[in-house]
Amino acid sequence: QVQLVESGGGLVQAGGSLRLSCAVSGRTFSRPARGWFRQAPGKEREFVAGINWSGGSTRYADSVKGRFTISRANAENTVFLQMNNQQPEDTAVYCCAAGGNLFTYLDWGQGTQVTVSS
Repeated sequence: QVQLVESGGGLVQAGGSLRLSCAVSGRTFSRPARGWFRQAPGKEREFVAGINWSGGSTRYADSVKGRFTISRANAENTVFLQMNNQQPEDTAVYCCAAGGNLFTYLDWGQGTQVTVSS
């Protein structure tokens, strides 16, 4: 099993930036892919971004392409989400996840709140 702990959430004005971090521990080799998801009040959880073990492959939701960047530091077992030009519709609880590939995630963190004010 893999444990994930997010940090870096907070309040930001529209157009601003935040960087989320996720520390990963446990059987990390069994879950090489990393991802970020978000869930806004009253909405279902949605995929935001994913990255493979090497960092050579990534995928993004259309709503964040060109604004968000996922990256990872394997030596520190950490994955990041750089969020630029944030908009009020980006307000949500952001969770990181670990899985076998860019499309399948099996372990989840508790999440960190991101609030974007207009």
